[in-house]
Amino acid sequence: MANRLFQGIIHQMKDTVDRVIGVIDETGTVIACSDLVKIGEIRPGVGDHTVFPESAEVYCAAGYTYRPLDPSKNEYTLFVEGEDKHSEMVAKLIAVSLLNIKNLYDEKYDKASFIKSIILDNILPSDIYLKSKELHFNTQENRVVILIKFQDKSEYLPFEMLQNMFPDRTHDYIITLGEYEAVLVKEVKPGTESKEIEEIAANILDTLVTEFFVNASIGISTVVDNIKDLATAYKEAQIAIEVGKVFDSEKKYISYCNLGIGRLIYQLPVTLCDMYMHEVFKNGSIESLDEDTLETIQCFFENNLNVSETSRKLYVHRNTLVYRIEKIKKITGLDLREFDNAITFKVALMVKKYLSTKYIPGKSSKF
Repeated sequence: MANRLFQGIIHQMKDTVDRVIGVIDETGTVIACSDLVKIGEIRPGVGDHTVFPESAEVYCAAGYTYRPLDPSKNEYTLFVEGEDKHSEMVAKLIAVSLLNIKNLYDEKYDKASFIKSIILDNILPSDIYLKSKELHFNTQENRVVILIKFQDKSEYLPFEMLQNMFPDRTHDYIITLGEYEAVLVKEVKPGTESKEIEEIAANILDTLVTEFFVNASIGISTVVDNIKDLATAYKEAQIAIEVGKVFDSEKKYISYCNLGIGRLIYQLPVTLCDMYMHEVFKNGSIESLDEDTLETIQCFFENNLNVSETSRKLYVHRNTLVYRIEKIKKITGLDLREFDNAITFKVALMVKKYLSTKYIPGKSSKF
């Protein structure tokens, strides 16, 4: 990882510095260089500093000036073409720059690993605050967890694209959790509405589809204001995806706070759901309703039990709709024009949908 970091910075410096510059690791191998041909060369004794004069800041040999990035460690050594004062000055300046960039990168990487440990419950609660203090991590910030599950297999999964979409490395963290799963832990301002967060999810989906032809499901947690609650937020995002698959399968992103009664039903035992269906629909009467009738019921619910509005949306006469509702009442014993009956029927339809996902041949209910 450091190889790519150093090579990226050196590549940017190449046109500014009029000399060959590069970095050697502790084995003496050139791991980054403005002259790509030199990458992979071995320079014995340089990496472990055995050829350095005692307490020397720089070392010149064979036409190059060498300077450790961190004199207290034998990790990396910078080299600059030339053995003059100018080469020495360039070596010192670039060494300081690379060391500071690497320290920032390491801190960022450690923070991402730290957050990953929290959301996966791989760290003790008592250690969270100690580690936060060590990493200078603000524990009291509003954050939301956005879980992205890729549905398509691809040679290149766009984790780097996600990094580019959220470049603020001190407030937003992209964490990979397996081959087809990524998590965005994003800092949000106090008072940020769920609609704004859903727009972020919609933007992610749009970019995935249009640029990478990759489909995904996205679960959005509630906003938490303490770092220790990120594990709970991650579970919320997982539940949002799972419940969404059952009750809102047409939606590609869904917020935990918008799951409604579906979240409660999803956590009920199958046996309890079976009992409810048998109590509400005796003799399996819900199975007597055809697709057109179920579509009518759904439209009636979507239009707040308004007969006139529903008939207009279905392009049928009001009396035709009333006839259908009466027919439903005759079959099921529930009058959808009455609020309590409508609630019972709505819940029953959701339970039926939930049971269909739990079907086990020979064991599941006929509902």
